[in-house]
Amino acid sequence: MVLPVHDVNPTRRTPVVTYLLIAINVVAFLYSPVSHHVLGETSAAAQCRQVAFFDHWAAEPKELLSGRQSPIGATGRPAHDRAGRLGCEAQRPAPFHKSPFESVLTAMFLHGGWLHLLGNMLFLYVFGNNVEDRLGRLRYLLFYVGCGYAATYGFALFQPSSSEPLVGASGAIAGVLGAYIVLFPRAKVWSLLTFFFFLPVRLPAWLVLGSWFVLQYLYFRGAGLAAGSGVAYGAHVVGFVVGAALVWSRRGTARPRALQPRWGPYRYAPR
Repeated sequence: MVLPVHDVNPTRRTPVVTYLLIAINVVAFLYSPVSHHVLGETSAAAQCRQVAFFDHWAAEPKELLSGRQSPIGATGRPAHDRAGRLGCEAQRPAPFHKSPFESVLTAMFLHGGWLHLLGNMLFLYVFGNNVEDRLGRLRYLLFYVGCGYAATYGFALFQPSSSEPLVGASGAIAGVLGAYIVLFPRAKVWSLLTFFFFLPVRLPAWLVLGSWFVLQYLYFRGAGLAAGSGVAYGAHVVGFVVGAALVWSRRGTARPRALQPRWGPYRYAPR
């Protein structure tokens, strides 16, 4: 597996939107009950609060395709099997109203654990700044959210009867990766080869992101040990393809890059 940590691809302006997205994701995670596990809170009540939190704010394929919130059980919560397995029937959280369409947006800023959050934010930090620089801040933000929606609804089409919660920025970030490979295929990316004891290598973006996409597609098709792992690989595939297609179709309208490094990290000359 290749883990990107830095790209040699300067920007003309500070990636404000990318930094803001990272900050919102971190704050949302700290607010969610999932983060409490790191602090040692692993009681049954904590597990039940996490289930109820995701029921309220996560996206669910069945709800997305029907356009209606799942039936509310006697506990005031959608009656999901996982709640019963955790022994949460006596917890009785307050009833809530949920818009399936809006839940896609809230789910984009939730994560299932620290590794899930840190992995997504690393990819967004490495590749998001250049895509934002090329598209412009407002267009980049709309692009990010649009890819997240496309990835989530695309996954729902693959799993139309599922009521398992979908959380994470992976679909939206996959769209950013698809845009990056179209815009900067030859940019150099410092990466760690995890199967060689984290050996650092400098590889072209098309190889780093292309191999990532192939791996996601194989897992989505059920290859290897990742099948049944609970990761929404279908959302990754859809997000990547949508992001690449959107940027490919509008390459002529993207902002041109005016600056390239010539002889140092702080001195630039027109290309």
